[in-house]
Amino acid sequence: MTTQTLRPPAEATTTARRTSDRRPDSRPAWLFLAPFGVFYLAFLIGPTVYMFVVSFFNTSIVQPGLGTFAGLGNYAEMLTRSDFWSAMWHTLQFTLYTVPPLVVLSFVFAVLANRVQRGQWFFRLAFFVPFVLPSASISLIWIFLFTPASGLWPQFQSLVGLEPDAVLADPSLAMVGIAVATIWWTIGFNFVLYLAGLQDIPRELYEAASVDGASPWHQIRYITIPLLGRTTTLVIILQIIASLKIFDQVYLMTAGGPGISTQVALGLITNTAFTDYRVGAASAASVLLFIVIVVIAVARQLLDRSDREA
Repeated sequence: MTTQTLRPPAEATTTARRTSDRRPDSRPAWLFLAPFGVFYLAFLIGPTVYMFVVSFFNTSIVQPGLGTFAGLGNYAEMLTRSDFWSAMWHTLQFTLYTVPPLVVLSFVFAVLANRVQRGQWFFRLAFFVPFVLPSASISLIWIFLFTPASGLWPQFQSLVGLEPDAVLADPSLAMVGIAVATIWWTIGFNFVLYLAGLQDIPRELYEAASVDGASPWHQIRYITIPLLGRTTTLVIILQIIASLKIFDQVYLMTAGGPGISTQVALGLITNTAFTDYRVGAASAASVLLFIVIVVIAVARQLLDRSDREA
């Protein structure tokens, strides 16, 4: 009995060769991504892993090495410190002050700007320019506005017959002042996201709804808001994460004061690491803040998914 070797037809061999020749070479793409990958590993993944490791040691910046092993001691210390819980509450308070206005106002302004037929570029520029300014410039602007003696806000209060408030020196108002400055500073980013989403909605939907007698409010409620659901989810998640990581404005405008009334989580972490020289304890606090951010982001995603399924 003879064995016959089956060979593919010449056409199939030629087709396979042509397919392999057409396969794109991914090496140039990896070469372009390599610099970013190196910086990503060196300045994000590496420090994050180091933070988790150091949180289990009594590491100090004035002593070489990791120091003595502390186990869960740094975590236990942070969870029992009243100033840690106070800082976490102030961080959550700032998040509650800023996230709803930044989502709602950016949506409203984007809808209004999208209805403008001419000069829309001016509104894009006007809203987005503050966002590109550094935090130091924003803080100086709003410190000047809130200055009790010569600031524009106390002068406006005096003009309308109110007693001028020292906003940044009042423990009950300082966080509100920081939140107002942050809203004015960062609303442009969300505004641009919403405006881009609005321009992807077909005009024919609004025209058909208008022909059927739908009012502008009904068009926004039944067309704009549902079709911008993904954009809203993105804006909310990004804004929550950004608000939980608040540091610059607080440090520059109040330095955590008056007292510790505006001390936020990253401010406590910075003081613990660079004032008390306790990097291990600061890393434990950073891990706890990281866990809070992840839990809130995941919970928001799960809620959004359940709403879509319902």
